[in-house]
Amino acid sequence: MSECKREWMEQVRRYREQHLVSAEAKSRVMPPPIPYFGDEILEMAATALLQGENLLLTGGKATGKNILAENLAWMFGRPVYNISFHVNTDSSSLIGTDTFSDNQVKLRRGPVSQCAMYGGFGILDEINMAKNEAVSVLHAVLDHRRILDIPGYEKVPLAEETRFIGTMNYGYAGTRELNEALVSRFLVIDMPEPEEDTLAQVFLHLFPKIRTSALKQVIGLFLDLQAKASHGEITTRTLDLRGLIGALRTVELGLSPKKAVAMGVTNKTFDLFEKEIVEDVVRTRIPDDWGREDVFE
Repeated sequence: MSECKREWMEQVRRYREQHLVSAEAKSRVMPPPIPYFGDEILEMAATALLQGENLLLTGGKATGKNILAENLAWMFGRPVYNISFHVNTDSSSLIGTDTFSDNQVKLRRGPVSQCAMYGGFGILDEINMAKNEAVSVLHAVLDHRRILDIPGYEKVPLAEETRFIGTMNYGYAGTRELNEALVSRFLVIDMPEPEEDTLAQVFLHLFPKIRTSALKQVIGLFLDLQAKASHGEITTRTLDLRGLIGALRTVELGLSPKKAVAMGVTNKTFDLFEKEIVEDVVRTRIPDDWGREDVFE
């Protein structure tokens, strides 16, 4: 382990010890489904968060943006509040809404309010789908004032530990360019595309009994699709690491690899011409006669 890595990891450890989580939010401190493999990116992200900065993770599909965000929250020992943006996300869904309880009107706090109160890590998923009303809330909590103004109730200062981590993909339907004022409130990390070594670590972590020969072909399949997508031969619909992982899980239960990959990868596109290209790629990597015993020990 390098001296630099030891240093920032020690700082994160001390941070966890010095910033305890309240009992109300402890249930939101959860381990991520898989670790994030990428020391350089982890170092960049952790040092930014240690200095109180918010992060914006950008990049293509399957670059591990949400996995990194969840790993960072777990490393820092902070509760997680996931906020997925879509066309119906407005200020009330972020801040909170009025509700009637005990014969009086009370505020039912939204995820941003709870994140501010309990010093959580708010994961702003697909932030470039946020409409103006939601963006105005983000401007308030992300700038140097760190205050959330809840109309009709109070001004809530953000807890010292509160951080926000935005994620965004390029070119998805419904997305748009982030305005300069919003981007200026983040430090930005452009996530690299997964390489062979990283994919091997991910698959071996999830499937320790996978055969070496099968692992090579599964990684090769993903990289082949990644290359075709980058060259514009296919869309990114079938470049689905989650789908490939799901396919391998069904193979563990005895489903044929051919059928599993069809469900997890090939059938993600509904264009017949693109599907033919993907099927040709799959055929070169996953033989039709493979069974479970060809993939797992």
